Amino acid sequence: MHVFDIFSIIGTIAFAMSGAFVAMEEEYDILGIAVLGLVTAFGGGIIRNVLIGVPVTSLWSQGHLILLAMISIFVAFVLPLGWIQHWKKTEALFDAIGLSAFAIQGALYATEMNHPLIAVIVAAVLTGSGGGMVRDLLAGRKPLVLRDEIYAVWAMVAGGMIGLGLAAHTWQLLILFVIVIAFRMLSVHYKWRLPRRMLQERKEAAESKSMSS
Repeated sequence: MHVFDIFSIIGTIAFAMSGAFVAMEEEYDILGIAVLGLVTAFGGGIIRNVLIGVPVTSLWSQGHLILLAMISIFVAFVLPLGWIQHWKKTEALFDAIGLSAFAIQGALYATEMNHPLIAVIVAAVLTGSGGGMVRDLLAGRKPLVLRDEIYAVWAMVAGGMIGLGLAAHTWQLLILFVIVIAFRMLSVHYKWRLPRRMLQERKEAAESKSMSS
């Protein structure tokens, strides 16, 4: 099995279950759970394919991954409530695993097509975070990639490392996989944030609204 396939499998399981759990949190029915799980698992790859020139219909050649995603969604659906509550405590870890696996998979995909460095980085970011963004939007949530904690940056790092040829061998990719997960979890734990700027007028309006209520 090619390392590309390994990361595809890991990312598919992690993101399919992530989407299913989010759907259950929002009290979706079984169809909604399946849709959100599949969108999370494959949405980023579809967006990536559109941008790097791969036919969207190539998705249908991944029947084994679609089946794997459906099995993962079913497992998530039938898990005992206590296990699901335990998963909630490790939600960020599941998301970090999916981010890392799919970012590396996307970068490898673009590299194999001989795309330039910027395209490799974009492919890593879209594959790693695109499905999660669509999932959050469908669930009526603020996309995780736009929240305070650093998220897409780690996908960019993975893409850059692969695009520059600094991570090419299987053992290097596995180390990169663990590093991205570790830094994503550290950014959650220590609440690392990218610089941001809030317009003062909006901040004051929010404060006055809060005081009046």
